[in-house]
Formats: sequence, C-alpha cells, structure tokens
Amino acid sequence: MSAKLSASNCYCQSQASFEDCCQAILAGKAAATAEALMRSRYTAHALGDIDYLMATWQHSAGQAEDTRAWVEAHDWLGLQVLQCRKGGSQQNEGTVEFIAYYRPKGSRERLAHHELSSFSKIDGRWLYVEGSTPQKAPKKTGRNDPCPCGSGLKFKRCCA
Repeated sequence: MSAKLSASNCYCQSQASFEDCCQAILAGKAAATAEALMRSRYTAHALGDIDYLMATWQHSAGQAEDTRAWVEAHDWLGLQVLQCRKGGSQQNEGTVEFIAYYRPKGSRERLAHHELSSFSKIDGRWLYVEGSTPQKAPKKTGRNDPCPCGSGLKFKRCCA
C-alpha cells in the first residue's frame, strides 16, 4: 500500500473516509456513478487489488498480468479528478477526466497519468470501458502550489 491514507481521507482523496467512500464498492457494492467507480479503481491500484480492477473492466480479457505488473511497479501518490461528463446514477454512459500521480518503485521521480476514461452501466453496474490521453496538457504544478497528493503541504516540500 503506497498511497497516503488518514482517518479522514480515502485513497481516492474524496475527502471522505475509506469506510464511507471506496471500501463498500471494493467489497462488491455497485458504484452509484461513473466517478465513484473511477475513484474505487484508483483505490484498487493503491491497494494492489487486481481482481477488482479486472472485475470492473468491460474488456479485461487477457489484461490481468499486464495490469498486475503496472500496478505493482508503482507507488500511487494521489488522484485529482478534473471533470465528469454524464455518468450519474440515472445515466448509462459517462466520462471522467483525471490525473493519477505515481512513482516507479525505488525512484524519487514523480509522474502523472492523465486520462479521459469512458464508462458504461451494464445490468445496473458501472464498468470501465477504455481510456485515452486528452489533447490538452495538464497544468504543471508549481513549486509553491499545494501538492496535488492532498497532503496540505507545498509541492516543493512533498512530492517534488
């Protein structure tokens, strides 16, 4: 487990506790929205829960070992949700744009994965369909900006 967790903050940085946010979804409760599923999938990355990632991916056939290698090779530092389009509890499709911050194990290099993810609701359950890299580049975090990992520290004192 690499991502930061406190009693008041889930791994996905929703500002809710893990118990009130992603824990029930990871245990099998259906995510109410596409964003909730995306946040739980980030949490699954932080916890190394490959089975959950595969179970919530519409086209996961043949992807388990590649996904396992990717997840286990990195420390997950934080999540920033940029925007959600559709994906509400009464809808069947949605997209979530996010940046997941990570570091290769054994490295001090902090990297960002910027993705626009597509989701579909099938039989009452949200599933991840696919992700693409958005055309616009994410804003670069300045040294004196708050750290996007949610620590409350300046970037230069935290993940820089």
